[in-house]
Amino acid sequence: MTTKSKQNKVCIQKKIISVSRKRQITIPLEFCNKVGIGQDIECYTVNNSIILRPIVEQPSVDFAEQILAELISQGFSGDELLKQFKIISKQIKPAIEQLLEEADEVALGKAEYSSYEDVFSTKSR
Repeated sequence: MTTKSKQNKVCIQKKIISVSRKRQITIPLEFCNKVGIGQDIECYTVNNSIILRPIVEQPSVDFAEQILAELISQGFSGDELLKQFKIISKQIKPAIEQLLEEADEVALGKAEYSSYEDVFSTKSR
């Protein structure tokens, strides 16, 4: 079953699945493919609902290359470059987790959202 709301552009797919005696479920392949589920997922509860989400992968090599390029442009090299790279790399996961928490708050209606224009507008406020 698929439900679409033109007003909020929400597409909900629903399927009833069985729960085994061991409390295990099988997530339909089409659902896994649609949301990008790999080996592991996050599982948590919100009110009386269980939420399953794909695990966000570690930053790609391209992202690491961008960090290194920026540090090199700032004049870092050798051991100091490695030290700064480790510091910045450790900050990425908490920053992404914070963004996801903020997105969840917006999705639950507990916080207001900012548009692309709000964040990147060059107009004076």
